[in-house]
Amino acid sequence: MNLSIKNLVAASSLLLITVPITDHAIAQTPDTPGKFDFYVLTLSWSPDHCARNGKRDTQQCGIGKKYGFVLHGLWPQYKKGYPANCSTEKLPPLLKQKFTGLFPNERLFDHEWKKHGTCTGQKPREYLTLSRNLKHSLNIPSAYQVPKKPFRTTIQDFKTAFISSNKQFTVNGIAPYCSDSGRFLKEVFFCYSKDGKASICSAEILRRSQKSCGQDNFLVRNVR
Repeated sequence: MNLSIKNLVAASSLLLITVPITDHAIAQTPDTPGKFDFYVLTLSWSPDHCARNGKRDTQQCGIGKKYGFVLHGLWPQYKKGYPANCSTEKLPPLLKQKFTGLFPNERLFDHEWKKHGTCTGQKPREYLTLSRNLKHSLNIPSAYQVPKKPFRTTIQDFKTAFISSNKQFTVNGIAPYCSDSGRFLKEVFFCYSKDGKASICSAEILRRSQKSCGQDNFLVRNVR
């Protein structure tokens, strides 16, 4: 459903995400908050993160967590690159309690706000609310909810599955990324306009996605 920011910032609830913070574009120097072209909502595939970082991240990868897709962050983007660290405004500690569970690791609250949220032109509560509501507006295909066994897929089939469950997106609005030279699903970008509607990704993001998952197919690790 194509929801405007005004509608999205008027809801409530919680959710999840990943600790190694790796972005797929070159960060720009700090810029004016609110000056950007579009948003990327990034969901990380937790089983891949935990396969590589489980011992260092017990909060996300501890026994019984069983996370699938989790929220990495909501990132303002330029057509090429992205703004970062646009102000020194801090995230109020009490606000984290109101959004408990939004990220699977507490450290992501401050990191995501400082690096990305400060560039949106929004206040911390607005930024976290929009992040949560965009995440909750997505329907995760059944095959990717709690897979008990690993399975292989291609970029085309991956996008088809998500578009079937999220009719507001087109093939150029979704960009999966892979780890380990294209062998494993790592995360996925969903691109939105500045008013919170499903949109298309930049040529840079789509090119990097194709390069990242450049093998004939890639493995989706199972949830544990």
